[in-house]
Amino acid sequence: MEITDLTPAERRVWDAFPRGERVDFCEAPGETGAAGAGWGPERTVRADVLTALLLNGPTTDGQVAGLNVRGARITGKLNLKYAVVEHPIRLRACWFERKPLLYGAQLRVFVANDSTLPGLTADTVRVDVALRLSCCRITGPVRLAGARIGGGLFLRRAVIGTPATGGGNPEEAPGPVLQFNHADIGTDVIAMELTVHGQTRINGTTVGGQINLSDSRLLAPGAIALHAENLTVGTDLRGNRLEARGLVNLTRARIPGQLYLGRAVLANPGGIALRASSCTVGEVWLNSADTIQGLVSLRRSTFDMLFMPPATWPEKIRIDGLSYRTLSPHLPAEERLPALEREESGYLPYAYEQLAAAYRTAGDEAGARTVQLAKLRRHRRTLPRHARVWGLLQDATVGYGFRPLRAAGWLLALLATGTVAYGLHHPRELKTGEAPEFNAAFYTIDLMLPIIGFGQESAFAPDGWYQWLSYLLIVTGWVLATTTAAGVSRSLQRQ
Repeated sequence: MEITDLTPAERRVWDAFPRGERVDFCEAPGETGAAGAGWGPERTVRADVLTALLLNGPTTDGQVAGLNVRGARITGKLNLKYAVVEHPIRLRACWFERKPLLYGAQLRVFVANDSTLPGLTADTVRVDVALRLSCCRITGPVRLAGARIGGGLFLRRAVIGTPATGGGNPEEAPGPVLQFNHADIGTDVIAMELTVHGQTRINGTTVGGQINLSDSRLLAPGAIALHAENLTVGTDLRGNRLEARGLVNLTRARIPGQLYLGRAVLANPGGIALRASSCTVGEVWLNSADTIQGLVSLRRSTFDMLFMPPATWPEKIRIDGLSYRTLSPHLPAEERLPALEREESGYLPYAYEQLAAAYRTAGDEAGARTVQLAKLRRHRRTLPRHARVWGLLQDATVGYGFRPLRAAGWLLALLATGTVAYGLHHPRELKTGEAPEFNAAFYTIDLMLPIIGFGQESAFAPDGWYQWLSYLLIVTGWVLATTTAAGVSRSLQRQ
């Protein structure tokens, strides 16, 4: 490109390039590229001029050349497809007529903060330092699939897509609006206060540091808001006050630190709001979050700690195979148990065992016993009616072995009844003159406890309704002894 072909605005950019100096076309502090469509020729630069500079621009010995422009209207397409660019690219607060094409390019750094773009195509791009799109307004798709960024990806306060993008169901949803599938980010993805109208797709992406989506809005009602299957991060995935309208899919994600969704809004009515199946996560935080609108699936996942108040659980959940070491906040077991009733597939014995194990880990043996008792009662409801009788008997007498004092209460009540009844009306002696002195209390014990013998039962025989009372005491004693033994044995086996 001949220098004589340049406009005055382009000449300013050309002359500043060899020294990496900034060319500022802005007319007011804090100006962005939002109004760039109306800027005149004094602020207009052709994309072909920028491409020529980046590929074959002049340099000055002892100076670091670079493209550093602010507040320009860039016409045409910035085409760097497969290009190798050694100079930094900084195009802040600019307005792009067409979406830049960075497919397969190798760049040092690319900065477009505060700019307005119709999209960005940068699949398989290689960026040594960082890719910055903070505070941008991007109306079309941003494609970074397979990108390799040595530093970080910055999308803070960016707005991507338009409110009309998205909709339908996950199977028929349109293509992603923000996509960096199978990307490799060396440090962090900083996307706080990001707004995406449509799907965000980051399947198979590896991030060396954290992903921060705090205060962001991912809006794809009825479709997939965040598609992050097989995501791997080095530390945390943070979504404090995240608003996600649509499915959040974290299937098979690996997050060694925190999955932090404190005060988040997850909503996909009539569908799945959060799918985190087969995940491995250090800590999952859903503290102070609203009740999730839509189904939650945590099947086969492993968490070290799950912080989820009961009020956060939705009406339907899938937790088959979910494992966690601790559960917070620590609450009475009675407050945690209703969530297990919401399992979509019905009764899951493992879910109760897992909850009981969490209470044991916290040193709350009483809570663990309450959970085990609830498990047996829930199991009883799955049996045929005739098979529930024995369970009802064990529950009423000894609480399946988890309420042993209940049996003691029954025994004391029957002992008092028998002592009073036979104390007022002594049974007759079987062999006159050979029977020991009658004792109503020990006679009642002899009747109730089949193992213990004080010689009273064999020496005396009641008659009339007292005989029927003796039958009742004998039968009840056998039932209490059998159910107590069964319950204690079951409890010891779990220990």
